[in-house]
Amino acid sequence: MIIVVILILVLIIGLLTLYNISINKKIQNFQNLNQKIASLNVLQDFMDTISEVTSVDEKIRKINEILIERYQIKYSTIVVYNGTDYVVKASNVEEKHWDTLRNLQNEEIFKDSIQTATPKYITIEKEGERLPYQKMEFGRAKSAIFYPLYIENVYIGYWIIEGSRPHEFDKLDTTILEVIKNNIVSVLKTVERQQVIENIVRDDEFSNLKSEEYLYGEGKKIIDQYTISTVCLFRITNLEEINEKFSRQTGNEIITNVSQVVKQNLAKQYVFVRYMGPKFAIVFSGIDAESVIGFLKEIKEKVEAIEVEFVQGEEPLEEYAKPKLNMVVSTYYKGTALEGLTKKLEEYLDNAPKSENTINYL
Repeated sequence: MIIVVILILVLIIGLLTLYNISINKKIQNFQNLNQKIASLNVLQDFMDTISEVTSVDEKIRKINEILIERYQIKYSTIVVYNGTDYVVKASNVEEKHWDTLRNLQNEEIFKDSIQTATPKYITIEKEGERLPYQKMEFGRAKSAIFYPLYIENVYIGYWIIEGSRPHEFDKLDTTILEVIKNNIVSVLKTVERQQVIENIVRDDEFSNLKSEEYLYGEGKKIIDQYTISTVCLFRITNLEEINEKFSRQTGNEIITNVSQVVKQNLAKQYVFVRYMGPKFAIVFSGIDAESVIGFLKEIKEKVEAIEVEFVQGEEPLEEYAKPKLNMVVSTYYKGTALEGLTKKLEEYLDNAPKSENTINYL
């Protein structure tokens, strides 16, 4: 009888053990699912950040802040090689430690990681120890994961996350971290083009306006403060004719006068640039197309009333040079490709008859 009771108790204990194991697995699966859902939200935040109108450095800093907040990472640092030096692009570590953090590529423990393009996880085993790369700090970080960053097989820097406890990242889903790392690379690749654009913006000599590149960098910051805006491209259709009949200097004076008249009538939140040659672009930030048509008619009348006497060269038959405009307008929605829209408007102006002298809506 006692043996039977013992066997029953053993059986019950065994069943309870199996039940506990099953519950623990379900809890673990639930936690993993929650982590993956959270990671998808992080990726969405990444995409939103990329499409925002901030500068390149601002985008990277914001991405780092998202990582720190969503994953409750103690320290996160993104370091990028700019062709000359390693630069800390984003970090929540005190700046006094940045010299160490921007020279991790020289640390023996990370060299193999860089060469093989694989992450490196390091941690201390007991209090009083320090991580191999730490020079002047003992208690700040006690575990770290180092991720080398590559764009098309070219090493561009690294991302390192650090924890304040030994073995802090033992149970962290490294698959998700790998996805995050790839998204950091995607962001760096995307903003690389923006960095180029920001660096080549120039002031036009005759119109005193910013060049086309401004539209897609700093100008877009202003434009994307609004959900809907209106883009207008216009062309001085007879500029080449003025250059031939009068002189190029007269044509330059026409550009200066047209730019001044338009600029004087624009609000500060509107973006006005010399797009290319005889073409100009205005973006009416936060204004729908119907609301700007009347205003454009007034602008067109004022511009076409400009009269410029010939400047240098042989005196022409006409007394004054007068500009003529052809305009095309379309709606821009925040988050869509502004450069794609302006390209479409430019193609319209380039293919329109030279005699066309109206305001068109696409």
